Amino acid sequence: MASKNFSLLFSVVVASLALVQIAKAGDPNILSDFILPANQTVVDGSFFTFTGMRVLVGAPEPITFKVLKASLAEFPAVNGQSVSTAVLQFPAASVNPPHTHPRSAELLYLVYGSLQVGFIDTTNKLYTQTLQEGDIFVFPKGLVHFQYNVGSQYSALAVSSFGSANAGTVSVPNSVFNTSIDDKILAKSFKTDVATIQKIKAGLGS
Repeated sequence: MASKNFSLLFSVVVASLALVQIAKAGDPNILSDFILPANQTVVDGSFFTFTGMRVLVGAPEPITFKVLKASLAEFPAVNGQSVSTAVLQFPAASVNPPHTHPRSAELLYLVYGSLQVGFIDTTNKLYTQTLQEGDIFVFPKGLVHFQYNVGSQYSALAVSSFGSANAGTVSVPNSVFNTSIDDKILAKSFKTDVATIQKIKAGLGS
């Protein structure tokens, strides 16, 4: 556990350096040093400190895929700074389903374990790679991508950096099957029948 904690701390440093490199491509420039929430007038160092990742230190590994974010919603100090980050925890054989980030590229650093990752470009070409501990992979802005822990026995942990305070996440399964798109439209689009669409929806809801 001690080695994993050290790796996690090291990964935060790496992710921080990565954020500096990708920040230029993110949110619009601001005309002040930083932006305070509307209801806040007094500021000190604690405003610029995010302690939400402390829950990871010494904690048991989750039983399902889990994301812990430090973005605009969780960490208001990043507003206007074009940066945010997330820690991704992958139990054995877990997946981060296909999704997109409409406002930023994603730079993923694998702290430990192994991940199969990939993205699809606008010509429907799939780019995949099996990452090992210490590897970094970039997912281009707005493209559908995924991460999968193919290991059946070992967990994996990664830290992702974004060039936006609010990169946004659009889950492909949820946005397609858990919205109000008519089942007949989905059935025709996927060249199947309504019963199959309803079965998929039931599976996602379970």
